[in-house]
Amino acid sequence: MQIDTNIPFLNFEDPQGAATTRPAHERTYFALRDMVLFGDLAPGQPVTIQGLTAALNSGVTPIREAIRRLTAEGALVFQGNRRVSVPVLTRDDLKDLHFLRKTTEYELSLRACHGATSACIDDLERIDLALDAAIASGDVRAYLRGNYAFHAQLFRLAGSPVLTEVTDQIWLRLSPSMRVVCGRLGTQNLPDWHKDILEALRSRDAVAVAEATLQDLDQGMSQLIEALNPNNRRPDSIDT
Repeated sequence: MQIDTNIPFLNFEDPQGAATTRPAHERTYFALRDMVLFGDLAPGQPVTIQGLTAALNSGVTPIREAIRRLTAEGALVFQGNRRVSVPVLTRDDLKDLHFLRKTTEYELSLRACHGATSACIDDLERIDLALDAAIASGDVRAYLRGNYAFHAQLFRLAGSPVLTEVTDQIWLRLSPSMRVVCGRLGTQNLPDWHKDILEALRSRDAVAVAEATLQDLDQGMSQLIEALNPNNRRPDSIDT
């Protein structure tokens, strides 16, 4: 299985994307999903349907359909007056999403180790090198895309469509807030256990792969809670 390290659109089920073969309404959905996933829409920031049609160069009907799907997935909420926004997560939301990530990603990482060929590991390493460059340059969007790409490729190796779909939905809910964290902390202070994951993959140590994945997500979630709730100013919710 060869991995494309220059990925225009990503998801855990289909990380290589298929943008050129998708129908127009599907391309609109994935483009809007990309905006949510990589933090182009900040939590709580209202946007109009008209504004989205202009931003995505799309018609009203495909935009409405994309909004309907993303609302059903919990990635957007209606605010009235033809406006939508990314939800503002509460602390309880974060705790629940953290629990779900630990459950699904541990198992996916275990399975990925068994499905990873040497070529796949090499390709993951190339993605990680590009991610290192994004961290060094402070390129937040490239960091978010690279980090997502690394995990998307890793989890795809598990060969578990159900678990990858669930995990992808969790990332869709969390990623907009991660963009806020990156903006506040910078890329230099973000967790990166990818080298440990790669080393464990090459050693064929599935438990070590899973444990490194947990360390990566635990550190990231801790930073998320801390950065978005400075000085416990609003302990019941995340402000942006």
